Amino acid sequence: MLLSSVEAWWAWLLLVHSVANMPLTKHLRVAVIDSNPALKSTNYLKKDGIPDSRVSTVTPATISFFRDIGAWEHILQQRHAFFGKMQVWDYTGLGYTRYNASDVCKEYLGCVVENKVLCNSLLLRLQEQKEDIEKMVYPTRLVSLAFPSKSRNVGVAGLKPPSTEAEELRRSNLVKLDLSDGQTLYSKLVVGADGSKSNVRQIAGIKTTGWSYPQSAIICTVEHTAENDTAWQRFLPSGPIALLPIGDNFSNIVWTMSPEEASRHKSMSSEDFVMSVNRALDFGYGPHPNSSSLDHYVERLFSDFGGTAASTKECFEVPPRAIGLISERMAFPLSLMHSHDYVSKRLALVGDAAHTVHPLAGQGVNLGFGDAAALAKVISEGVSVGADIGDLSLLNRYENDRKGANVAMAAVLDGFQKMYSVDFGPLNVLRAAAFHGAQYISPLKKNIISYAMGDRKSPLFS
Repeated sequence: MLLSSVEAWWAWLLLVHSVANMPLTKHLRVAVIDSNPALKSTNYLKKDGIPDSRVSTVTPATISFFRDIGAWEHILQQRHAFFGKMQVWDYTGLGYTRYNASDVCKEYLGCVVENKVLCNSLLLRLQEQKEDIEKMVYPTRLVSLAFPSKSRNVGVAGLKPPSTEAEELRRSNLVKLDLSDGQTLYSKLVVGADGSKSNVRQIAGIKTTGWSYPQSAIICTVEHTAENDTAWQRFLPSGPIALLPIGDNFSNIVWTMSPEEASRHKSMSSEDFVMSVNRALDFGYGPHPNSSSLDHYVERLFSDFGGTAASTKECFEVPPRAIGLISERMAFPLSLMHSHDYVSKRLALVGDAAHTVHPLAGQGVNLGFGDAAALAKVISEGVSVGADIGDLSLLNRYENDRKGANVAMAAVLDGFQKMYSVDFGPLNVLRAAAFHGAQYISPLKKNIISYAMGDRKSPLFS
């Protein structure tokens, strides 16, 4: 089996781990095509250093997967921040929603981890398993793919040049990969985990559907006077701003706005930027929301259906103020993309190579981890019955398992983006009703939390 990757390290790293941890798939040989030099750096990152701006919010479902492969303990030894509370509100002041892990009898809603910590933990775990990363990684680029025209039952793919006629015949049924350094590899299965601009996907001719949003996201790290333990998100006229705990007195900012605004905020002074952040998370653009007697009536009305969630009693809170900017500000354009197919004969796409979503809920990385887990499971099941792991009928099981969930999440996030991109009186009232429903209708609140945590397939009643 061979994986080709450029951007999404964690997707292929997680897949490599899963294959290496499953008794039935340990014998499979894996090669990784990735020219990133960071793959050779495996050491614990200092907790007292400045946090990196690029972070991911991992769900309990993803955390369980990391625990299963033995990588989570490495994350616990590096910087991370569990959070058990979240507050979401609208700039109009017409509504807010509080979420608490205790609403669904959990200890936390998620954990914010720097991307480099995620990757480093997986590399460290590979070393523990005595995997030779140097021999596994090909520090080069993929130039071309040549797929076999006919399917035959063949053995595990070799990674050395053919030397006999029998070997030539065997490899004629595998995928041929030409690399930029002149090497040629053959594989029974190619996994494209190389990001939204996937070279693997393009070479394979897999079409996509999607569009660019008229928005960019600015990410950076800010400092507080005390530790932040809550995830905050406020919907503004130009897009949401999120304040995510990252450990110690630091928080990560993910601020969606128009490209023109992003350019202006990226170039303004640090002091002015911090003032703009604090304004956006406080009284800027509109008042704070308040509860009403109608809200408490709705709460009592639905309390008989599944009990009252603890967070329905929680009042609106103002987020902690930022006192300084401690990282560079990075901006990137936002888009939605979904591949028409996740698989073809001897090929599978995972993570951003198969789909990208709006970052307003931080779900992109978790969808990618879900892909890796599902594909590893399908490969293991195929090996257990002697199936060809590159066979399309087997790979279709992976696509059928993941496509529906990924499309549903993309649709939910795209709907939120469109609903909050228009400042229109009647629509503002409708959004307020949605916030109030999520805050005071306990069964709905619990379902939303479970869906975001990866425990449910739908955020609505079932």
